Amino acid sequence: MFGAMMFLSSGPLVVALVLVIVILVILVANLRIVPQANVYVVERLGTFYKEWHTGPHWLVPFIDRVAKVVTIKEQVVDFKPQPVITKDNVTMQIDTVVFFQVTDAKQYTYGVERPMAAIENLSATTLRNIIGEMELDATLTSRDVINTKITAILDQATDRWGIKVNRVELKNILPPREIQDAMEKQMKAERERREKILQAEGEKKSAILVAEGEKESKILRAQAEKESQILAAEAQQQALLLRAEAIKKQKMLEAEGEAQALRMLNDAAPNSKIIQLKSLEAFAKAADGKATKIIIPSELQGLAGLTAALKGISSEDN
Repeated sequence: MFGAMMFLSSGPLVVALVLVIVILVILVANLRIVPQANVYVVERLGTFYKEWHTGPHWLVPFIDRVAKVVTIKEQVVDFKPQPVITKDNVTMQIDTVVFFQVTDAKQYTYGVERPMAAIENLSATTLRNIIGEMELDATLTSRDVINTKITAILDQATDRWGIKVNRVELKNILPPREIQDAMEKQMKAERERREKILQAEGEKKSAILVAEGEKESKILRAQAEKESQILAAEAQQQALLLRAEAIKKQKMLEAEGEAQALRMLNDAAPNSKIIQLKSLEAFAKAADGKATKIIIPSELQGLAGLTAALKGISSEDN
């Protein structure tokens, strides 16, 4: 009886505790934490309610639900090859790579069913329209033009779906096998032609370098010979100048000696006897020569008598 009374008295507390636990469980079960670069599209009673961005959020039990989880990061989709026909009726296989990003989660959720399939089909039809206006050669050499055109068209078409197409790249362009063989042969011939051109240019440059080397060598030899002749001529001219200078100096010295001798004679004021004595000395030198005949001037005849007189005077003094 006492136990029954205790149970009845603690019954409301237990019920309250149970209710608190149930509420906590419901709150925890409806807690949603949105990670970075994700958006939750939430519906309330079956209609769009709001977009939840990064952070914790709570759903109202039995009323709210997460309709779609959308990533807003840039995504890359590689579509399988699509058959396309060029303007000159060549069938090729082209596969594309689309880089896109969701900019509006609500439009992405409710704007189109299966967005990836929609983008793939739209990419294929757009590619066929663009390639159909181009010939094979232009298709193979105009990837950038095709990428730009298809990107602009897809971006405009997917804007109402909340999708931003950043760029589209043509991954592979595969023409038919026979065209590939012909292209390979053409490329091989082009490589061979370029190789021959490069080889001819190399030989031409080599010949030019050899000719220039020989020309420079001849020029250097001619310059060396010219400089050698110039140096020899300058040396000969210098030798002549030195010889002439030596002769000039010798003559100047002789002239100075003669001038000095004359000055000494003038300073000594020689009389007629000294002059006659000098004449005798000159006559003696002339007599020492090999001449067989000597012509004695009249002045010297008088000198003979003078010599005899001087001899007599000297004998008397002795």
